[in-house]
Amino acid sequence: MRAAEEAAFARGVEVEALMDKAGAGVAQSVCKFLPDPGKCIVFTGKGHNAGDALVAAQCLRRLGWRIEVWLSFKEADCSELVRKKLESLRRRPPEILGATLSRPSRNDFGFTLVELWAEAADQLLTAQDTIASEAYLGRGSPVVILDGLLGLGAKPPLRDPIRTACCYINQLREKEGAYVFAVDLPTGLDGDSGKADRDCVIADFTVTIGFAKPGLVADGALNFVGRLEVAPLDELRPPEKKEKETVACVPALRHLLRRRKFSAYKNQFGRIGVVAGSKGFIGATLMTTQGALRAGAGLVEVFVPEEIYEIVAASAPMEAMVKPLQSYRDLLKEKAEVWALGPGLGKSRAAEILELIEKAKQPMVVDADGLNILADKISALRRCKGERLLTPHPGEMKRLFSDKKVTRAKTATRFCNRFPVTLLLKGSRTIVAERDRPLSYNTTGNPGMASGGMGDVLTGVCAGLAGQGLSLYDAARLGAWLCGRAAEIAIFCEGASEESLLARDVLDHLGSAFNELRT
Repeated sequence: MRAAEEAAFARGVEVEALMDKAGAGVAQSVCKFLPDPGKCIVFTGKGHNAGDALVAAQCLRRLGWRIEVWLSFKEADCSELVRKKLESLRRRPPEILGATLSRPSRNDFGFTLVELWAEAADQLLTAQDTIASEAYLGRGSPVVILDGLLGLGAKPPLRDPIRTACCYINQLREKEGAYVFAVDLPTGLDGDSGKADRDCVIADFTVTIGFAKPGLVADGALNFVGRLEVAPLDELRPPEKKEKETVACVPALRHLLRRRKFSAYKNQFGRIGVVAGSKGFIGATLMTTQGALRAGAGLVEVFVPEEIYEIVAASAPMEAMVKPLQSYRDLLKEKAEVWALGPGLGKSRAAEILELIEKAKQPMVVDADGLNILADKISALRRCKGERLLTPHPGEMKRLFSDKKVTRAKTATRFCNRFPVTLLLKGSRTIVAERDRPLSYNTTGNPGMASGGMGDVLTGVCAGLAGQGLSLYDAARLGAWLCGRAAEIAIFCEGASEESLLARDVLDHLGSAFNELRT
């Protein structure tokens, strides 16, 4: 990031121009998740990270947000650009509601700067009841905290007054339900290693500027970073070297979504064969099928055992074709172009299913019981005649490949170095791996997706995308992003909650997620 900035400055790009664009990107991200204006509290340090946050506040105010800025240092100690951005806010003063925290400094413009630097932590926390008043936080509208305290280059441990500010941010988040947006990275997190100070800011969203930083995708950083969003800066050019890791975000994925010709017809978008379901697991069949359909597959055929054929045929989407089968070996003669195999299959016919996984020449997405069957004979992966995408959750991954005390990234890399497959390792930062390809971290999703059926939908979506010509690696990256983003849209735009979110909500909002990639 530093090298890219220095190169941009050498080309004549101004620091303030990057700051303005970065701040606008942060504001855009806030509005993406919280479209209705509310209250925004900006915590600032004295460097460029604070300037980015202040620019974001300026943009939000134009959209109707009420703004308050809390300085951690005396204004005179702040950088020139930070002082300039503060002065810009003063020209049209933010609206200040209710009480303020300890020794406010009010100027002629009615702009309150709460100076945390002068108070000890225990004194600050005694004001909690005042800060939590309905008049202050504005009940009924969202409350956002922008963490603009420290940026890239700052390393733990934290020192006062920054530590005190971090504690207070976390308290407002925990007790008052404020959403915390970290600018570039949560204060107290090491951007290189992902190690966190004990009082590190816990962000719900981290809007990282330009490029993602390695520490943001570290396993131990997940609960501090939250949802990761990249605010790209076109002026910053990536280093000219082969990347080893990447993040799946809109700029990285948009080119994968191809425009359809006006003369398009169904045979051009993939014939997907769904192999899923058994007694008691009909829902897995239906969700996988709908995932493939909603992802744009041209034709979807569903193959189920005769004993459940009638109930599946009666319940399946009318756009799908449901066909009974006597043996899974019979599917080797079918003309499917991509297979989606595993959800709800059970293991009663494991030998037949394993043979299908090994011998089918078409690309195949393998999930759930397909993975459990493979775990008993993992060497079969070296003999597969077609390309395979495996989509395990952490428990399934342990059964497939026990690699103790290493990171998820290393587990994924080692697995793909050992077996010629594409791996989608599910989790709160889903990883997609393939030998000789960059390790890709997904950025979308939320804890509401920790419920049954989400993996079945993802299996169908990935198969549907592969049927339209994407490689399994790109289908996995795009599929994970789309499902995660659909879940976010359901919560932040359509009234669902993390508790109420269902797999069907993801299906219902896949269209909006696709459309977002086009804008």
